[in-house]
Amino acid sequence: MMANLFNGLKIGDQELKNRIVMAPMTRSRANDEGVQPDFVAKYYAERASGGLLITEATNVSPMAKGYARTPGIYTQEQIDSWRPVTEAVHAKGGKIFMQIFHTGRIALPDFLPDNVQPVSASDVTAKGQNYTDAGMKDFVKPRALTTDEVKATVRDFATAAKNAIDAGFDGVELHAASGYLVQQFLMKPVNLRTDEYGGSIENRTRFLFEILDAMSAEIGSDRVGVKFSPAMPFNDIQEPDADKVYPYIMEQLSDKGLAYVHVGDHANAGWHEKLRRLYKGVYVAGANFDKDRGEEFLAADKADAIAYGAKFLANPDLPERFESGSELNTPDMSTYYTPGEVGYNDYPTLSHKAAA
Repeated sequence: MMANLFNGLKIGDQELKNRIVMAPMTRSRANDEGVQPDFVAKYYAERASGGLLITEATNVSPMAKGYARTPGIYTQEQIDSWRPVTEAVHAKGGKIFMQIFHTGRIALPDFLPDNVQPVSASDVTAKGQNYTDAGMKDFVKPRALTTDEVKATVRDFATAAKNAIDAGFDGVELHAASGYLVQQFLMKPVNLRTDEYGGSIENRTRFLFEILDAMSAEIGSDRVGVKFSPAMPFNDIQEPDADKVYPYIMEQLSDKGLAYVHVGDHANAGWHEKLRRLYKGVYVAGANFDKDRGEEFLAADKADAIAYGAKFLANPDLPERFESGSELNTPDMSTYYTPGEVGYNDYPTLSHKAAA
């Protein structure tokens, strides 16, 4: 039988009610200590009709923070602030994974303890700028992590995964995309290391696999997902050998028993077609999907589930709208990263519109 968006799907030992995934999206509503406000629970619970919700990227340590008001999962107060979110989603019958990350060289001293220099695989500065509330600022030169610091960072990810499960999450997605620290190790022009984490593809992927193995040892591989965005033009991503790196990664991951692999093909460069057939587990396709293209991918077995970003941001009841063929709300980009509930908890659902 051909799959469609409204079929159930098993990931690990968990049953999803449909194949519509809410993509991870930074919303910058936390306070400066990375603690989520109470109203975040409403935002996620309203979207619990999706098969799987993946949270905004969440910092694994103080050195991981690269953006204003992003949440963390490394202090007790942060963990406690996420509990109402998972409880609210579960009360609506939803499943929710936390995406965890370290921004590496994309961070600015503005966001780091004592305004220290950001860290990366090597001391290669990213071209471009980062957002701050005071305006856009140029990226700065990072400091290369020592070998011991790389291993300590692996442990930070494992601890963050355990903390997420303690906060009630059904699983954790490693953010290995968007030019952040894990992808910085994968990128040949950025990773100039001469230790076991640099040089060959096997060495440049070692950090990725060590993190996934450490997270799996902590919470079980069937609760671990991972996201990639091969050669995406964002945060000065440079991957001249992406066509070799990502097939190698997929083949290695096929034996790890993960919940899923999530790939964003933001430039429509054919990555889903290249990578889906190499990965033996659940494959989530993201970026540039509407309902029809999602249905087409599932019917042709090009993916097992489809991740939707801005459409889910603006339409809390996206699955219902897809099913009924209803018109979609338009997202307001000006409120994507602003504090407070405007542009966050005020997008109308179909039932709200009917009542009005």
